[in-house]
Amino acid sequence: MYVILDIETTGGKYNEEGITEIAIYKYDGHQVVDQFISLVNPERPIQAFVVGLTGINNNMLRNAPKFYEVAKRIVEITEGCIIVAHNAQFDYRILSLEFDRLGFPFERTTLCTVELAQELLPGHKSYSLGKLTRALGIPMTDRHRASGDALATVKLFKMLLDKDTKKTIIQAAVRSFPKRQLDSKLRDMIEETPSVTGVYYFHNEHGKIIYIGKSKNIKKRITQHFTNDNRKSKKIQDEISHVTYEETGSELLALLKENEEIKRNKPKYNRALRRTKFQVQLHQFVDDQGYINLKTEKADPNRRAITTFSNRASAKAQLERIIDTYELCPNKTSLSTGTSSCFNYEIKKCNGACVAQETPQLYNQRVTSFVNTYSYENKSMLIIDKGRTVDERSVVFIQDGVFQGIGFYHLNFQLQSLEILKSIITPMQDNRDAQHIIQSYSRNKKHLKIIPLEQLVNS
Repeated sequence: MYVILDIETTGGKYNEEGITEIAIYKYDGHQVVDQFISLVNPERPIQAFVVGLTGINNNMLRNAPKFYEVAKRIVEITEGCIIVAHNAQFDYRILSLEFDRLGFPFERTTLCTVELAQELLPGHKSYSLGKLTRALGIPMTDRHRASGDALATVKLFKMLLDKDTKKTIIQAAVRSFPKRQLDSKLRDMIEETPSVTGVYYFHNEHGKIIYIGKSKNIKKRITQHFTNDNRKSKKIQDEISHVTYEETGSELLALLKENEEIKRNKPKYNRALRRTKFQVQLHQFVDDQGYINLKTEKADPNRRAITTFSNRASAKAQLERIIDTYELCPNKTSLSTGTSSCFNYEIKKCNGACVAQETPQLYNQRVTSFVNTYSYENKSMLIIDKGRTVDERSVVFIQDGVFQGIGFYHLNFQLQSLEILKSIITPMQDNRDAQHIIQSYSRNKKHLKIIPLEQLVNS
């Protein structure tokens, strides 16, 4: 008995993904005898490019069942069956990852229709599900949705079963992925690290730092490093001698500390993270009619930016949110190049800057309000976040638009002067990556407390 399945995920770092949709069809070799299809609340954000690919967004999943609520049904429908999937190693890894988070030992054998098709249907230019089914004349609907992809895989698998007349190729292709047994050295290092937010350092036998990372849960992240089987992870596992860490309490401080330490130490396995963390920036200009326009563009250190974004998809999503929040006109941004009234004007969500119905003065007030909120150019302020203990707070210090550094203070000892503040701050380099981290984090974390520096000086 087989279960043909497809899984859609949030995307993200290896072994940090979550399931957003799952479709399972139980197949007896002739027909589908049972099925289970469901959206799943992954309890983590979906990557912007995945939203564009699948159409599944965070709002759709708000009321969907969480994985633990559908886990029993998945166990029941897959019991005693071989899991069949297109790129089975990926789907099985994600499914096992979700069960690992529940502490449940989920183990099944698998069949990969990519491998089977390459063996039984040689000569195709591509073995991706979309291109292969199209070449074979297999009808497909709802591409990149779990049910559509799983149904197409059912039809493909039926064709592969028919091709394997002696049933020897499919039998030989059955795989199992037993749980890896961790080396005692790695297991001991995991045991010695705490489940706290902070920055961690991997050292070789000579004490040299070979990798730096940050996590909201250091123990969990290091476990992922030591159980991953990609090439980079295996190299780290072979070379690592011991782990050190620094607790920060605040994820913002962990991000800034990681950025600083990677640039300073240049660890051999952090090559990708040495590059700039953002690709797109937002800048403003005044058009011929006197309206301030907002435009996204490729990051350019020689041009002044309001704020920065990791990639184009993130920039587009944020700009749409900004337009909605500040009631801006899409035609006055890079989202639309229209010369007549914008779509938002037609549905009464734009006040008419696109057709000169709203004056530049009124419109520009809202744009300026946005710029003042998102940019800290020329500002002097403190960003307060949680600390390492319940009676401690962390602080990010910005003076005249320049990032100065980070620190911690006890709630019983309030920051009462600029001198006290400077005494607790660990200086850090002000660079565009640090600016991007602060702006991006501030955009997404509404709980942050921001205090203008003049309040501290005048108190």
